[in-house]
Amino acid sequence: MPSPFPGFDPYLENPSFWPEVHSRLIVALADSLVPQVRPKYEIAIEKRIYEINSSNGDNSILVGVPDLAVKRQSSNINQSPSQIAVAVASSPVQPIAVNVPIPEKIKQNYLEVRDRSTGSVITVIEILSPVNKRAGEGRDSYLQKRQRILGSLTNLVEIDLIRSFQPMPILEADIQSNYRVLISRHTHRPQAELYAFSFKDSLPSFYLPLRSEDIEPTVNLQQLFTEIYDKAGYDYRIDYTAEIVPALSEQDRIWVQELLAKAAE
Repeated sequence: MPSPFPGFDPYLENPSFWPEVHSRLIVALADSLVPQVRPKYEIAIEKRIYEINSSNGDNSILVGVPDLAVKRQSSNINQSPSQIAVAVASSPVQPIAVNVPIPEKIKQNYLEVRDRSTGSVITVIEILSPVNKRAGEGRDSYLQKRQRILGSLTNLVEIDLIRSFQPMPILEADIQSNYRVLISRHTHRPQAELYAFSFKDSLPSFYLPLRSEDIEPTVNLQQLFTEIYDKAGYDYRIDYTAEIVPALSEQDRIWVQELLAKAAE
């Protein structure tokens, strides 16, 4: 069954689903582009590694990799009480449970469109995750890379399907939307194309920038998402009676309730 939402399903922003959705979108996007750009270009799946240190106030790891965080926390809780009780039973001062900062490495995939004859990167395609948007080391690292791309001869496609945290900077800061797709062609900078939309809208289609002499392939995000939703079996994996995480505004929550009620009829 298809998603009850006309575009992106906000239930999939939940940390328990998002890492999988991100991976599936990356692969689906690459697979859809290869037939359109071969043999001149190749589509490579690249990997970026973030090291997050909670001592700097950055707990992006708790947003992006919930299973790891829960497992580590429960392990500490199960082991420490019995050990401490034996060691300090006669002490008038009892210990306080605290946490220490542990560096974590987060791996995130993105796409590069490369010229096969020269190996040069023509276009970078990013699908943002909470680690990119949440204030801290992850966002700082991504913004540095983003600025390098925007100051180069490489095109940038930035897909943001996360409602939480601050969107990536553009000069028109008053534009409000749940989700965004930014298309920045190096030949048109500082001008760029911004698709701003919500989960009430269909996902957009857009042209992938290549070199100026090339015919630009089409990216149909709605079709890609529909196929991913079906192949992953999200229709029976998602509990549509649960609250959406991150939480919605009251107005959006009512809209979702009405939508789901109609879908259940």
